[in-house]
Amino acid sequence: MIRAGVAALTVAALAAGCAESGTPPKKAHPAPGQELRLHAPPARALDAYARKLGRAHAARAAAAKRWGLTAPPLTAPPPPTRKPRLTTRKGFEVDDHEERGLPPVFTTIPTRHKVVFLTIDDGAEKDPAFLRMMSELKIPYTAFLSDYLVKEDYGYFRKMRDLGVVLNNHTLNHRYLPALSYERQRTEICGMQDVVEKRYGTRPTLFRPPYGNYDEDSLRAAKSCGVKHVPLWNEEVFADRWDYREADCDIHPGDIVLSHFRGKDDGKGTMPDMVRRFMKLVTAKGYAVARLEDYL
Repeated sequence: MIRAGVAALTVAALAAGCAESGTPPKKAHPAPGQELRLHAPPARALDAYARKLGRAHAARAAAAKRWGLTAPPLTAPPPPTRKPRLTTRKGFEVDDHEERGLPPVFTTIPTRHKVVFLTIDDGAEKDPAFLRMMSELKIPYTAFLSDYLVKEDYGYFRKMRDLGVVLNNHTLNHRYLPALSYERQRTEICGMQDVVEKRYGTRPTLFRPPYGNYDEDSLRAAKSCGVKHVPLWNEEVFADRWDYREADCDIHPGDIVLSHFRGKDDGKGTMPDMVRRFMKLVTAKGYAVARLEDYL
C-alpha cells in the first residue's frame, strides 16, 4: 500500500506539471541510457524509503502485540521548528513572576497537534522490562529524578539515558519545598542539579517540585542553578486509573501527563501495566506521544 501511494503521488505530480503548460511538451532526445540515469535513482530512493517506512510500521506493530497493546503507538509529527512561547499558567504565578524572569510553570504545551507528553517521577521502581518496552515501542518520555531513590542504582538510569531519555531534577530528598527556607530549598534543588551532572554528564534545565508544590523561593533557587522550565502536569496515569486536573476529565493537545516509577509493591500493577493503560487511552483518542524537550 505504501509503495502504491508513492507511485500515485509521483504520477499526480507529473500530471500537474503537464496541465500547467497548456501544450504538449516537446519530445526530448536523450542519449542512450540517459533517461534511466535521470529517473531510476529517484525512483529507487522513493521505493527504498517506502520499504523502510513499511518495515518500521511492521516492527512497531509486532512490538505492540508483544507488549499487550491492541494497537501500535501513533507516530508524533516532526518537532516544531519554531518552539512555542511558554508562559506560566494563570493561577500558578508568584509575585512579579515574569518580570523577574523566573522559570515558567505550565501544565500544557501550546500546540494544535494531537500530542501528549509522558513524564515519570522519582525513581523508586527500577524495572528492566519497562526499559525494554519503551525502547521497543519507541515511546518518548522524560524522567524527573530524586537522588534518595536513584542512588540505589545509578546504573539503571544510566541505561535510560543511553536510550535517549532526558534525566531531570526532582530534588535530592523529595521534601515539601514551601516548608523550607530559601537556603534549604536551594540545597535540595541545586544539589540535585550537581548529582545529575556528575552521574549522567548533563545539567538539567527542567525541574519539577515534589507534589507540584512550590513558592517564590523555589523558583528563585531553581533559576539560580540553571533551571529554565518548571513543567507540572494536567493528568496523572497509574496502572489502574487516570486522574485529571480539568473538569472535563479528558486529555487535550499538548497536555503533560505525570506518572511515577512504581511497581506492585507501591501500586496496583507494574510499570508496563501503567504504560498499557496510558497507551490504550491515548491511542484510542487519536493522540501520539511526543518528546517534551523537542517543544522547549
